[in-house]
Amino acid sequence: MATTQDQNLGSSSDENCLWRFREKLLAIDEELKVQDVESLKFLCIGFISQNKLEKSSSALDLFDHLMERELLSVKEPFFLAELLYTIKQNRLLHHLGYTKKQVESLLPTQRKLSLFRKLLFELSEGIGEENLKEIIFLLGDNIPKTPMTSLSLLDYLEKKTEIDEDNLIVLERAFQKVLPCLIKKIENYKREKAAQEATPPVDKETESLHQGEEGIFSPSDIKQFYGTLPVTANAVPIPVSVATLGASNTLGSETWTKETSMYRMDRKHRGHCVIINNHRFTSLYDRPGTHKDAESLQLVFEWLGFTTHRHDDVTKGVMDKILQEYKSHPGHADGDCFVFCILTHGEFGAVYSSDGVLIPIREITHHFTAYQCPGLAQKPKLFFIQACQGTEIQSSVFIEADAQNCEQLSLQDSVPNEADFLLGLATVPGYVSFRHIKNGSWYIQSLCKHLKKLVPREEDILSILTAVNDDVSQKMCRDGTRRQIPQPAFTLRKKIVCW
Repeated sequence: MATTQDQNLGSSSDENCLWRFREKLLAIDEELKVQDVESLKFLCIGFISQNKLEKSSSALDLFDHLMERELLSVKEPFFLAELLYTIKQNRLLHHLGYTKKQVESLLPTQRKLSLFRKLLFELSEGIGEENLKEIIFLLGDNIPKTPMTSLSLLDYLEKKTEIDEDNLIVLERAFQKVLPCLIKKIENYKREKAAQEATPPVDKETESLHQGEEGIFSPSDIKQFYGTLPVTANAVPIPVSVATLGASNTLGSETWTKETSMYRMDRKHRGHCVIINNHRFTSLYDRPGTHKDAESLQLVFEWLGFTTHRHDDVTKGVMDKILQEYKSHPGHADGDCFVFCILTHGEFGAVYSSDGVLIPIREITHHFTAYQCPGLAQKPKLFFIQACQGTEIQSSVFIEADAQNCEQLSLQDSVPNEADFLLGLATVPGYVSFRHIKNGSWYIQSLCKHLKKLVPREEDILSILTAVNDDVSQKMCRDGTRRQIPQPAFTLRKKIVCW
């Protein structure tokens, strides 16, 4: 009875919070003018479908659509605060619990508006009525003979693909004649865009060991990690360092060469690929950009012939069910390989479920040993993990912390003590990894790119991971001081060639 009462009280509290939040949105709507609503609609292009935008006649319509898309909620009102700030309605920010200074301080890590959308809106503000007539005249027959505002003109040009984020020639030519002062905004945009593409805005996923100097992975811990990959009579596990992956590895008198035999890849089914994609958490920060990683993994592994299974925001209970399901999946009998990808928060040697439970990596991989999962015996089992493993280290203006404080766990036994496993970590434990807040993580995006590029060339998986290491190691944050190197470890006996 007590439990039922608690649940009812919680539900009532949630309803009251939502009611109060909607009251605040109503108050905001009442203070916005028609032009403000048009500005908001323009800024929401790409976030809300064009059909819904055209039918929206008030800010309340937009708020409903944003809430449907989970871009606006009681817990996450910042996107609306960003929109209000952009249209210079800072006096309304107090309804959402923000000040102008607070929004400005949060924008570098939480902004959702693209540089292009922001530029177009700023350009529209600089175009007066007379200037607008002159620009429309210069553009001639390309523009319909209907009343237009500066926003509707830019919207029209974008829809007709006359302009896009990489092509602003039409506007530059018009502004050169009519509004030369706006050329500077376009030039600033190009510089900022170029800098962003060279060193994109990222979330920081930090790995730290809570011992010694912050962010340092001790030699003893590395030795312990490599010690989980013993050489047995039936397997040739090779502890791989970030410096030697892809080189010839010598174990006693035996050398790992190109002539090593390959795993069989000619059964009825290539195999199953499970993707755990955690974006929203009950008690941890969200992970913007992770959906891009999940989509990329789905596309590339389906292209490789795998049957993909994507699971979003997986709780500990659901994770247990997924592991049990694929541990005894009958499809393994006809499959060549098994892939398990995890995109989430993490700690050293463990990953978080969406409800904040820390799951040791070894607890996941051990479900698929030959004893636990006979259907995958002597078949390659690949695990790719994009997750932080420590605490926040730094906060560059374009970087958002992804790591959480918690008890230290070891990577020992993350790779089972038997053959045919590969564990690909986004970074060396103890260091940061990076995730672009819109375009996905450095590691997963590089992995997908190189699989697509190198598999048709019949490169094996370790050669591909070597290329991924090289690619990711050359990426840098904007300040040029932060890099990343992935960390593979494996007990594979043969080459994996998926073509």
